[in-house]
Amino acid sequence: MMIENHKKKAIIVGATSGIGKGLAELLVQNGYKVGITGRRINLLNDLKSSNPDLYIVKNFDVTDTKSTNKNLEELTTELGGLDLLIISSGTGDINETLDFQIEKQAIETNISGFTAVACWTYNYFKNQNSGHLVAITSIGGLRGNNQAPAYNATKAYQINYLEGLRQKVKKDHIRIAITDVRPGLVDTDMAKGEGLFWISSVGKASIQIFKAIMKKKKIIYVTKRWLLVAILLKLLPGAVYERM
Repeated sequence: MMIENHKKKAIIVGATSGIGKGLAELLVQNGYKVGITGRRINLLNDLKSSNPDLYIVKNFDVTDTKSTNKNLEELTTELGGLDLLIISSGTGDINETLDFQIEKQAIETNISGFTAVACWTYNYFKNQNSGHLVAITSIGGLRGNNQAPAYNATKAYQINYLEGLRQKVKKDHIRIAITDVRPGLVDTDMAKGEGLFWISSVGKASIQIFKAIMKKKKIIYVTKRWLLVAILLKLLPGAVYERM
């Protein structure tokens, strides 16, 4: 799939694997110049080697929030501008024993790291009065989860934060698009547990997300059938859900 554009610039925070990597490849195939970030420099360099002229690598960890602004400013300068930023970094694990270190890692990545990137991006796009912020949240953010409490809770935070930013865009009267991508199950390291159903390939999920980004959708469920699950989750009474 190819579209016409004029060498737009994008950054993907968390492009070492999974959806982030899939979106990076699609953007480059469609003429974007893409800054890719992550902790695993070897995987970033592998991706860059497939098209050295259109990828720029920046090795950093989103949990190091003191360096977020500096890292994103340097990468944007090297790109020569910024039109689109995708937050694809995230973590979470099954934690039935409530090991605080597992919960803490989810909080530091999905809340602190996410928020630092989102704040910098919003302010950058506000200054240029244009831009598109995309974040990969999760259908899990719609309700709590006894197996991974922090993961679902942090995704709920992200969903509400993005809604707040859409409200802020209206109040500030600026041209910024905000897209909330809520995947169900995608065949990545994040898909954990037994009896997984409706699991999508990374390729299929990435294409659906890419199309939604191009249309500047506000909210998308991936794959589309997960919208049905989202509706059911929202309608299910708390007393019933708590016994599941």
